[in-house]
Amino acid sequence: MLMVYTDPKLMDELPEGEFDRMMRGCLHKADELRANGVLLDAQQLEAPVTAKSLRARNGSTTIFDGPFAEAKEVFAGFNLIEARDIEEALEIAHSFPWIRVGSIEVRPVRDMEAVRVRVGA
Repeated sequence: MLMVYTDPKLMDELPEGEFDRMMRGCLHKADELRANGVLLDAQQLEAPVTAKSLRARNGSTTIFDGPFAEAKEVFAGFNLIEARDIEEALEIAHSFPWIRVGSIEVRPVRDMEAVRVRVGA
């Protein structure tokens, strides 16, 4: 999974039209990866101000506005890909423009069917 994080401050500082240019490039790259059977799914998230975070402690639930974590970069979306190994996944992540205004975390997706078998569910 390629988890995309962006820095809203850097996003706001992009020259006029640059976001649209980057987004077009990203969508073209995604179309290419999907056509090659590499991209399984992708979604972009709305701005962090639209988020709500929930936390349950001692039988009480609290709802917070916005992302809970205090962070410079915020989770912006994801790309679920099929890669041979972590090196290929890193190469694919490097091809997306968002690394210029944030970061992309590359992490294997756990085999939930194997987890089901392990826990007997």
